Amino acid sequence: MDDSWEVAGRRFTSRLIVGTGRYKSLEETAAATAASGAEIVTVALRRVNTSDPAAPMLQDFVPPDRYTYLPNTAGCHTARDAVRTLRLAREAGGWNLVKLEVLGPPPYLYPDMAGTMEAAAALIADGFEVMVYCADDPIAAKRLEEMGCVAIMPLGAPIGSGMGVVNPYMNRSIKQNARVPVLVDAGIGTASDAALAMELGCDAVLLNSAIAHADDPVLMATAMKHAVLAGRAAFLAGRMRKDYRADASSPMSGLIPSAG
Repeated sequence: MDDSWEVAGRRFTSRLIVGTGRYKSLEETAAATAASGAEIVTVALRRVNTSDPAAPMLQDFVPPDRYTYLPNTAGCHTARDAVRTLRLAREAGGWNLVKLEVLGPPPYLYPDMAGTMEAAAALIADGFEVMVYCADDPIAAKRLEEMGCVAIMPLGAPIGSGMGVVNPYMNRSIKQNARVPVLVDAGIGTASDAALAMELGCDAVLLNSAIAHADDPVLMATAMKHAVLAGRAAFLAGRMRKDYRADASSPMSGLIPSAG
């Protein structure tokens, strides 16, 4: 069965997107990325060496002819910085499909939705195809879609928190009302979190810290690959309804009489 998905006219088989930061080495980055089965990787502009041939290059370990690079605005706290970062990314590598995030202050780094809206408007007007990280707010998510964002990416929990999908009801609401792909982004901590995101009907999951900070990143990347596949299959299968009453799997009629 063809269960691929599409964003901005590009079709992908894997529904897991992984980041390329926080690893101990570029060798570990490459091994974990390969184990994840991901076809899209997020990259921060500062980690893409395009000018110094003597320095290690992410491109040599995670080759752009094998993976779709998704430049992001990690660490940007203003719309101006985010727009400038992605314009530089396009000049450096020709990337037009991008991930926008504008973050609020520490310690929560919650999406700054006013800044996100401002940056999204500027980038869309400049011809970018914007996949946008946002709050788990159905109204804001719909507004971003109507502005022209090609994918909506509500957080599961604050970036790097590992808390999982803390508000599944709003994430599911965003997906049910969207006409563009919806991806859970940020907060995933382990495989069951990724599976839950997919069981909600989301199109894909984006994560980084859950793999990079695991004791064995390559093994965790493999676990995340299978979790996304399992969660997607469970969504397509249609789960049984919940009921506080028991419903025995064996028939209750024709039981053997009790002795005495």
